[in-house]
Amino acid sequence: MKKYTIASSESVCRTLNGGFGVCLLRDTIAYYHGDYMGGGNWRISGTLENLICTLKNDIRPYSQEELHEKMQKLAHILKSDLPAILKDCDKDSLRVCVIPRAKKEDSYRFDQLYFRGTIQSVVNDLPEFEDGTHDIIRQLDTVTTHRAKFGYGGSGEMPYVGITKDTCSISDEVVGKDILLIDDLYTKSINIDEDGIQALYDKGARNVFFYSIGKTMLRF
Repeated sequence: MKKYTIASSESVCRTLNGGFGVCLLRDTIAYYHGDYMGGGNWRISGTLENLICTLKNDIRPYSQEELHEKMQKLAHILKSDLPAILKDCDKDSLRVCVIPRAKKEDSYRFDQLYFRGTIQSVVNDLPEFEDGTHDIIRQLDTVTTHRAKFGYGGSGEMPYVGITKDTCSISDEVVGKDILLIDDLYTKSINIDEDGIQALYDKGARNVFFYSIGKTMLRF
């Protein structure tokens, strides 16, 4: 696991009324499990890219055996990384929230929500963590960013300042809490994670830390 900082000054994103603004108003301590290199690695079993792609379950059909194998691998990662994050944050407990998928909640089959389900299962086994995995629920479609460049992003908006509050409901349970916000993949300049962090602050969260399984590495 690696640690870095998501800089608010670099969270520049478009606004709906034209121009640009910042999604995130304060720097955020962040963590990730491993590098995500993209390319064709998603086809290679055992890679981080394959793990993330399989659990999305939206490119090709995967068997329940394949999906459960990846869930077990994800659970192993989480059981190692989450306690280490708690110790590094120097907090007694963290409420775990999850960045929702791009489409509204009822757009997905149950087997396309195993990423969140695995997180929920692990969190419920760790006494220092609170289950907030359903605190952020997508109510309106947004573009599926990882598929948009291939023409399969679907309806809705690409990320913009305030997209999380405009398209999601956020539970009052986050108010006054120290939050660990989790996503499968962090990609700098997409700004969906930065916007989600800020939405939690605007709702009243005390502190927000961020963690992703993968972090996209720039390739030159």
